[in-house]
Amino acid sequence: MIKRSVIVIFGGRSGEHDVSVSSARSVVAALDRGKYDVVPLRIDRSGRWGIDRSIFGSPGRDASAVEGRLLGPDPSRRSLLREDGRPAEPVDVVIPLVHGTFGEDGCLQGLLEMAELPYVGSGVLASAVGMDKIEQKRLLAAAGIPSVDYVEFRHHEWGATQSHLKRSVRSRLGFPVFVKPANLGSSVGISKVRRSADLERAVTEALRFDSRVIIERAVPDAREIECSLLGGDELRASVLGEIRPSGEFYDYRAKYLDGTSELVIPAPLPIGLAADIRSCAVRAGHILGIHGMARVDFLLDHRSGEFVLNEVNTVPGFTSISMYPKLWEASGIGFSELLDRLIDLALERSARKAHLVRDHRQTALTGRGV
Repeated sequence: MIKRSVIVIFGGRSGEHDVSVSSARSVVAALDRGKYDVVPLRIDRSGRWGIDRSIFGSPGRDASAVEGRLLGPDPSRRSLLREDGRPAEPVDVVIPLVHGTFGEDGCLQGLLEMAELPYVGSGVLASAVGMDKIEQKRLLAAAGIPSVDYVEFRHHEWGATQSHLKRSVRSRLGFPVFVKPANLGSSVGISKVRRSADLERAVTEALRFDSRVIIERAVPDAREIECSLLGGDELRASVLGEIRPSGEFYDYRAKYLDGTSELVIPAPLPIGLAADIRSCAVRAGHILGIHGMARVDFLLDHRSGEFVLNEVNTVPGFTSISMYPKLWEASGIGFSELLDRLIDLALERSARKAHLVRDHRQTALTGRGV
């Protein structure tokens, strides 16, 4: 059997660089070497690309020491390029695992689309909307998907109308609230604020990571429920999981550093409620145009039993503690098989796109113009 060359892209220029490296390490270890030649392509914190084979074993090797590689938009070159432009490793399919800015927001997906390379995960639009918490909420709200109330603004608006925005938060949302960068993940830059006096500090922190900020009403004593999606035109929902964070909420420290948060799979929920949440996750995935994979996060009011969709993540974590692969494992799909399915979905989508007409002259020549 001819092995496929799988390029795993990871790292990147965002606050989620380290999470991306951890995801890549898990994925590289789980890919079946009998089926794939795995090429680990790291983007360092400065934006330089290169092969980093330290991901196969000993961590800590400086990415700057690796051999540089380029990935160009030219579809006639289905290979990585050396820095002098000569072809290097062939590319059959790409697994983009760059979380956050420049990787999860449609930028990397746009490059792969131009190069006409098959890649795992959602396309440009779904990735961009999935990353942007504000635009995501607007789309889902238009379709009737429940979410928490929020206030959003840009950096210049905070500087010019800070007093007005604080009053708006107090009157519309009340306290506590969550202050978040509009475009980021892994709970980076997020603060829980209980009083107006602490709002400025939290907004300043969020503005370190993005020029737009969203402030959301906190759901009191919310249970955090997550669902994984898998599929192409038809999406399938996993069993549900519940996160019981070690801290006040599931922030970066609770996720990746202290290791004491509890993941409960399957989530202890009534059958009907679990079915409604899973159905909502699939519906949200179709509305946003999700392809391949996504993790959908919900907040459940333990008193009323009502749930709201918190956010959709188009490049979910693949670390040893990440919910996305754990939920599929509990649903009967192991890590290696999950990666096989994601790669197959990427190749199927690419094959369909290959038949699309890109040159209007072809239509004119066949006489099938409109």
